[in-house]
Amino acid sequence: MRDSDAEGQRQGAEAAAREICMQMLTVAPRTRAQLAGALRRRGVPEQAAEAVLGRYADVGLIDDAAFARAWVESRHHGRGLARRTLSAELRRRGVAEEDVRDAISGLDPEQETATARRLVAGRLPATRGQPPPVRARRLVGMLARKGYPPAVAYRVVSEALKQEGPDAAAADLDAIDTDFEVPVVDTETG
Repeated sequence: MRDSDAEGQRQGAEAAAREICMQMLTVAPRTRAQLAGALRRRGVPEQAAEAVLGRYADVGLIDDAAFARAWVESRHHGRGLARRTLSAELRRRGVAEEDVRDAISGLDPEQETATARRLVAGRLPATRGQPPPVRARRLVGMLARKGYPPAVAYRVVSEALKQEGPDAAAADLDAIDTDFEVPVVDTETG
């Protein structure tokens, strides 16, 4: 094969990689790992993919640290997700552990607890009329699915039920299993 043919193929592969990346980035921000996976699935040669991804990172079109910070901000405030779930989501997207830690560190424990309280306050009215232990179990479960630690979930639910009055406070919160394992749920698919 002549050098001009090889150069033409390389340029064609890089053009295809640029097109794929720009289409994906137009829809939503992506991590470098997500783009690399898409290029691999589309059969773009690794050398061409790396050249394009490197250039996009150099000019700031791909920035995993900024992606992680925005992800944490959006998913915590929008869906009420806790640190543990957010960390798992970022890792699944290929964000480096250091960038995950930095992004999660911006979410302080008081802010996380305040979000848990807001979530419970929003769900509490829908549980009225149910037996207090059922209400407590459902509320703690809702927080657990969002990644809140058992101690936080138990405390926030207990406080909310006590504020409602003596009938709600009669929930046997000690009967709730607070030694549960917090599941990491893929919040995008269910």
